[in-house]
Parts: sequence; structure tokens; C-alpha cells
Amino acid sequence: MSKRRLWVVIAALVLVAFAGGAGLRWLKHERSAVGAAIPGMTTAQAQVLYHCPMHPTMVSDRPGDCPICGMRMVPMDEHGKDSMGMELEPVEVEERGAPAADRVEGQAAVQVSARKQQLIGVRTTVAKRAPFVRKLRTVGRVVPNETRLHHIHTKIEGWIEKLHVNATGERVHKGQPLLSIYSPELVASQQEYLLALRSRQGLPAGSLPEVTRAADELVESARRRLLLFDLTPEQISHLEKTGEASRSMALFSPISGYVLTRNVTHGQKIDSGMNLLDIGDLSEIWVIASIYEYELPFVKTGQAATMSLSYLPGRPYQGRVGLVYPVLDPATRTAQVRLEFENSGLELKPDMYAHVEIGSDLGERLTVPESAVLSSGTRNIVFVAKGDGYFEPREVRVGFRLPDAVEILEGLSGGESVVTSGNFLIDSESKLKAALEAAAAQRPAPAGKTAGAPQTAAPEHSH
Repeated sequence: MSKRRLWVVIAALVLVAFAGGAGLRWLKHERSAVGAAIPGMTTAQAQVLYHCPMHPTMVSDRPGDCPICGMRMVPMDEHGKDSMGMELEPVEVEERGAPAADRVEGQAAVQVSARKQQLIGVRTTVAKRAPFVRKLRTVGRVVPNETRLHHIHTKIEGWIEKLHVNATGERVHKGQPLLSIYSPELVASQQEYLLALRSRQGLPAGSLPEVTRAADELVESARRRLLLFDLTPEQISHLEKTGEASRSMALFSPISGYVLTRNVTHGQKIDSGMNLLDIGDLSEIWVIASIYEYELPFVKTGQAATMSLSYLPGRPYQGRVGLVYPVLDPATRTAQVRLEFENSGLELKPDMYAHVEIGSDLGERLTVPESAVLSSGTRNIVFVAKGDGYFEPREVRVGFRLPDAVEILEGLSGGESVVTSGNFLIDSESKLKAALEAAAAQRPAPAGKTAGAPQTAAPEHSH
């Protein structure tokens, strides 16, 4: 036999040792053939098996040292007992394989005795269609509703003559004066409007239509200029009644809310476009939460969301998903989700941290426990219990995953039993049997027999 074939046989024997004695029965049936295949080993020598006294499941067909602890391996008798008469219980490996259509590459169907199943803790469950509900838990930050924010600014230059709102956080109402501004430009615009009014009123009766129309246009132009400077219609009416230009102009709050930012003080000079105050309506707030990239399929606009705060434990707040932002943070691989909550009691304050839970019901789907699926990175395997201790490897295609369940898209039907505990040991036995079958397939046929012809093993010696 060539060295390559010799190493194949030896590698198969080492796999037997690491599988916890699972190949013991196979070795006993095949030891005569091994003895005939290895040069220099007689059939009588092949009858003797060796094992480690410290690790009885480490079995070999020749003397040597245990690969685990280094102790000298001792011979066993033909009944599978060690030198002290202790019997080693091997895993029963069924000789038949899975049907060709269901066979998984590199694995084989196995049969495990009831006693061995109890020892390794084999548990099974039925694959069934069940509600597939995913709950995402994350943290978020309370922020003002951007649609309910208003920036107070002016379109003219001037000076703050009086500030009616003195501090950040003050409550203001719609139409309440916020501050008064003195602006020479505004005073001049008021005087132009009064002059246009007097010119229009001073026209004699029977004036030419062109003259009357020009006077009306001049009045309307001056009035529009005042409106563009943010004077209200009421302020313009007051100007018309008094006939005197006001030294200062008051700015009024456009909404009811709270002063979130104050950027000016009494007597300060301001420029056009300068942001003076920020006012926000906090009766409805947003919570910005981050979710991971793989959780995006579970979040949709309109879903219900629940929030809780550390300073009010046990008090849940109900809201909804308002928006899933269309961009991803490249550093954290997370996307932001905007949640909307009612806040009439003002218990939710900007910049608070909150615990958020988003529920996603994907309907009924075929599921198995997470522990039932063995993932190798390139494929997913489950072991289907076929009865009488027979376990069949099955490659499946998985879908969404929950913390305790996996969706099965292909490879499994509802009602089939799958292994959920002890499947790692069954997986080892399955791979071991497949390796032994591959090694046996490479063994040359005995002299005088054609390849592929059935081989008759040498009879075992009885003692």
C-alpha cells in the first residue's frame, strides 16, 4: 500500500478517537480488513485494540501514547473491555446512509442508542409555524419636534430697547411681545408710509385717474414694505390712526411654547438675519434612537414604540415610528429612527436619555429554536429525528433570526422533529461516519477481486 493510503487509514482512526469512542464498533467489524491492508500487520494483531486508561474513549488499533495526556495506551479485549474489565459504551452508528437526495456533503445519517442519547442530553422539538415577533431594544435621546420650532429674527438693523423675555425656559404664548427694537430704517419706512397716505388724502376731488392710481400704488408699496419688516396689520393700523412713526417696533411670538435659546440682551446691537430667540412647542417631542444595520428590516414607519425613562421607572410612554432615516452612520453601522411621543405633561424634556422598545410582528413563519441550527459560515445544518434513534442531517436555508428562534425558508417541513440539544455530538458522529465511509471507499480491493466487488472480512477470533 502506498504511504498516502496508509495515512488515510491512520487519519480515520484518529478521528475515531476524538469522536468519543463512536467508531469502536466499526473498528471491531473492520479490524481484520485493516490488518490485511497495512503491511506487516497480521489478522491476529488486528484483533487487539488499545485505549488510554485516563481517557477510555481514546481508542487505537496499535499501541502508543494517548494524544491527550501522553499516557501509554493499554490493550482491550474483543468485548470492548479495558484491562480492569470496564466496558466502554460506544455510540451506535447505523450502517445505512441517508437517501441520496437528502445526503449532505461531508456528513452521514447516524443512529444513537437511547442510553447514549440520555448521556449526551439529546432533546428534540417540532418545527412549526408560529408568530414571528421581533422586539428591538435600544436607547434614544429626547429632542424637540423640529416642526414645532421657531427662530425669532429681524430683517433690519437696530438696537434692543426692551427685552420682554428675560431668561431661557420661560413660557410664552402666541401673540405675546418678545422684544422691542429701535431701527432708524424702520422709522424712515413708517414716515414714508405716512407721507404716502397724506399725499393720497390730499388729492383734490376730480383728479385724473392716472394720478389717483399712482397715489394708491405708492401707499400700497409703503405698506408692503412695513409688512416685510414684520410689522403686523394691527401695528400698521395703529400707525394710521396716530399719524406718528413709532420709535421702536415690538416682535411678537408666532407660537406658544418655551424659550429654548436667548442670544440677545438689553441694549445689544443686532444685524439683519441675526437669530435672536428660539421658541419650541414641547407638547409633542421626538426621540432619536439608533438601530443596527441588520435590524432595519424590522422597523417601518407607523410601528408602535414604547419608551421608559430612568427617572420615572415603571411609567411607559406609547408612541410611533415617524421616520427611518435614509442614511447610515459609517462609523457605528447604525441608522437613526425618529419616534414621536405626546408630551402634554412636559415630563419628557430635551436631551433626556430613554429606553426604547419597538415591536415588529412579521406574521406566522416556520421556525425552529436557535440551538437547532448549526452554522458553519457557508451552510446551516439541522438534524431531523426519524425515529428509533435515527438522525438525519439536513441542510436548510434560514431567514430572519430572533434571539431564541430562526426562520426556516427551505429544507424543512412543519411537523418534523429536530434536535435542539446534544446536536454538536451528533454532528461529530455524522462527520466521523462520513470520513470513515470515505476512507473505506479508498481502500484497495483484495487480490483476485475486482474493484467494487463485495469484500468479505476475515472472521473474528473467539476467545
